Amino acid sequence: MANDVPVLVVGAGPTGLLLAAELRRRGVRCRLIDAHAAPLHWDRATVIHPRSLEVFEALGLVERFLAAGVEQRVARLHSSGAVLGEIDLALCGSRYGFNLGLSEEVTESILTEHLRTHGGDVTRGARLVDLAARGDGVRATIERDGAREELDARWVVGCDGLHSTTRELAGIELAGHDIPDPWAVLDVTLAGWSEPYEANYAYLDDVPVILTALPGRRWRVYLRPTASDSDLVTDAASTLARYHPEVRFEDVASPTRFHCHTRVATRFRAGRVLVAGDAAHVCSPAQGHGMNTGLQDAFNLAWKLALVCRGDASDALLDSYEAERRPVAETVTAEGDAAEHAHTIADPAERRARDAALRATFADPASRHHEAIAEAELDVDYGRSPIVAGDAHPDVGPGARLPDTLALAGARDAVGPVRSPATGARFLHELAHRAGHTALVVGGADATPDALARVARDVGRAADERAALLEATHVVAARDDAPQAWPRLAPRDAERIASAGDAVVLLAVRPDGHVGLRAERDHAAALAAYASRVVRGRAF
Repeated sequence: MANDVPVLVVGAGPTGLLLAAELRRRGVRCRLIDAHAAPLHWDRATVIHPRSLEVFEALGLVERFLAAGVEQRVARLHSSGAVLGEIDLALCGSRYGFNLGLSEEVTESILTEHLRTHGGDVTRGARLVDLAARGDGVRATIERDGAREELDARWVVGCDGLHSTTRELAGIELAGHDIPDPWAVLDVTLAGWSEPYEANYAYLDDVPVILTALPGRRWRVYLRPTASDSDLVTDAASTLARYHPEVRFEDVASPTRFHCHTRVATRFRAGRVLVAGDAAHVCSPAQGHGMNTGLQDAFNLAWKLALVCRGDASDALLDSYEAERRPVAETVTAEGDAAEHAHTIADPAERRARDAALRATFADPASRHHEAIAEAELDVDYGRSPIVAGDAHPDVGPGARLPDTLALAGARDAVGPVRSPATGARFLHELAHRAGHTALVVGGADATPDALARVARDVGRAADERAALLEATHVVAARDDAPQAWPRLAPRDAERIASAGDAVVLLAVRPDGHVGLRAERDHAAALAAYASRVVRGRAF
């Protein structure tokens, strides 16, 4: 007799843990299995980017991560004994103007505890061995302790890594190529280190080396070894000595060689099977995007899968997961290949050209800003998604992430949002930290309270009819004569949203913080049409 569960999640790395916890937070039962008998005690991923910290804030976890990790505020690049430039993450526009250094096993432990608070856990030593379509679901065969169990799931999500059994059983190809030059990694203490500690350092020399800061004044060192049997400490020290001859490598731990790949799944969905994280895409570790991209896959997929499992949306909604996340994976892998090429250039003339191009990039303010946004993973836009709609806008349009910098002044509401860890100020995005959509009715600097109230009433009635999708509605004003109960948006920020001073704009903010709908007129009808688009999973 098979067991029954709405969702089977395969693989308890960061992607699978986040997905399972988010499904349970939304009231969807799921089972999470992992082939390993116990959590890994050491893993290679160390950098949590600002966008992932925003995700953790939405889950109420960010303070735990900040307490456990170390802030990495800049990324500095070197070559031929000189500094080429640096990425200052304070420029990225996130309330978290830094990467966070934290080894992956700690990330997994925090997410595991978070899953348990929502009634879930990991079934370990459980290996998926077969999948078979069965009516309106999938029958999964799981092997554990020499015994086999059958489980009927409506949906299966493979978060089981590069060698994903889920992906292979679903017949999904992982297209791309292997990265020919191997990598290596080790943890060390750098005795005599005199540079700022809250940073990452890349050295593009004969032996490329990347240093990422970890808690306890430790470093994770990534390098390209000189030979298959070379001493990794000697390799790394040969490059670092050019810049810091006084530094000594001490307390070396976990020296490991590994091979990398540039691959993206040809599909992220095959019937009732989906893939996420490394099961869907793998890239060079040079920029630290692998784990972070997987976390954002899970955050994107969870709210959609929950709506489908609860019967509130068609399963066509899940096609938007691939439509939104596969282009991100293609961008990340392409940028990883470009970084690989930059790291491994051997010809002296080509190196000089590379170094000149990097210096020019870091000398230009616009380019520096762009690099910071890309490093923070804040350059993701879902404007071409089939489930976003409404009026175009250069800053806060359909598919855009709701910006961090839209400040609230003297706001009073029942949400009790988290205050910015940097300033204690409050921002518009904090009103939308919810499991469901949030409707924001935002007035321009000259929009009257009566105009806002009329739109709010219409939107409220439309929202009541779509309670499964919309969780809350807030009216946000810029004028001082608005009711005190309404959150107040700084006038300069109201100008960034409204196309005219007297405009009233409706923003439907998705659970992942991206704008699903922007409407400047016929607000209630636009909201109804948007809700139908989400429920149906496509334009109509």
